[in-house]
Amino acid sequence: MADGVTGRRRWWALGMVSAAQLLVVLDGTIVNIALPSAQHELGMSDGARQWVITAYALAFGGLLLIGGRVSGQLGHRRAFIVGLVGFAVSSALGGAAASPGTLFAARALQGVFAALLAPAGLSLLATTFTRPEERGRAFGVFAAVGAAGSAVGLVAGGLLTEYASWRWCLYVNAPVALLAAAGVVLVPRQAPARGEGRLDVTGALLSATGFVAVVYAFNRAESAGWGSPLVLALLGAGVALLAGFAAVEARAPHPLLPPRLLRHRARAGAFATIGLTFVAMFGCYLFMTYYLQTTLGYSPIQAGLVLLVHAAAAVVGSMLIAGRLHGRVPPWAVIVPGLVASAAGVFVLTRLTPLSTGILPLYLTPAMLLTGIGMGCVISPTASLATTGVHGHDTGAASATYNAAQQLGAALGTALFNTIATSTAATSTAVHGYTTALTAAFAILLAAALVATVFRTVPERKH
Repeated sequence: MADGVTGRRRWWALGMVSAAQLLVVLDGTIVNIALPSAQHELGMSDGARQWVITAYALAFGGLLLIGGRVSGQLGHRRAFIVGLVGFAVSSALGGAAASPGTLFAARALQGVFAALLAPAGLSLLATTFTRPEERGRAFGVFAAVGAAGSAVGLVAGGLLTEYASWRWCLYVNAPVALLAAAGVVLVPRQAPARGEGRLDVTGALLSATGFVAVVYAFNRAESAGWGSPLVLALLGAGVALLAGFAAVEARAPHPLLPPRLLRHRARAGAFATIGLTFVAMFGCYLFMTYYLQTTLGYSPIQAGLVLLVHAAAAVVGSMLIAGRLHGRVPPWAVIVPGLVASAAGVFVLTRLTPLSTGILPLYLTPAMLLTGIGMGCVISPTASLATTGVHGHDTGAASATYNAAQQLGAALGTALFNTIATSTAATSTAVHGYTTALTAAFAILLAAALVATVFRTVPERKH
């Protein structure tokens, strides 16, 4: 009987973690569609409006490694609850904002709690599901939510903005987060990590400032260009700070990111692979949104519905393919074909034309199916690889590093491909700019497949 209760509680934990993952991913896109309405109502300038997006991204990305350490120290279950409650409160503050400054601050606060919530959730999942057959299904669901969250955010943002108010794009987070926090009481308790010493303050400052500098440089590159003195200075400072972070971690008695995590080849390969995948796929999402709305004339809701084909395919890839194959075949036997499938889908998108027939152009359907299935087959096994065989503080650090790789990849992909597209479109057409950027995304996905293949053949070291 006890085992049955424990088993049910494990699956209840999956539901709570999946709800939190949806909130974190969804908030990266749900506000995008609402931004013009918020700008008009609050009187934001064109130059300031980017901070609605950037404030969240900088706080989230910059504090992830610290969030992973705090999660281990508090206990992943307790950190998860704190993150959910904080995310709910900051979302409500943002929805009620009466001025641009209040909205920016609320979005930054959302990022702070997301930086605790994301690694705590992944760590909770990794420590709750240890049996191979259950782990595959659990990470399949987790990956499906993560892969589908961006598309769901676009649809939800369009619906809420059109039929309610842009404020509900933030308010909607509060009840979901609070319900998830209430449900966590049924999740088995977990003891905090012991014997890890004090927080590595120097490492924390270097990692946070370095990450923020790099991500902000990527964001500024979209408007200022990669040759801007500000962008170059931020990139240089960010790289120098992160190099200093690596040097400090190699000598710190209780490092924020233990070097042993990166010396494990399969885990390092998972970090590199998911980072490259997010570079390519977030650039792809960006230009699909532009293409559908500005070229084909779709409404935000219609554009989001097209991307739901990708989301549905991601569910198939993560749950029905990656989840069922977990433990039966090596992870790379799922990851590499998944990357090749995503690359094939993006290659189809490089054939975009400015003409459309029917509600959904025929060439978009196979592209959305291939990219979705591929993403599902990549996220699930890489998330599992990143957290397999780690214990104590290392679980939070590995989860945080995995999330940080995603955030860096997404920020770089958005900025890099926007630069490629706009520079190409300056001498040609907008659609040609999109296809040029998508060709770069295709090449990066093939590079990710090559990285995954190389790490698959490297002998493992004992962790």
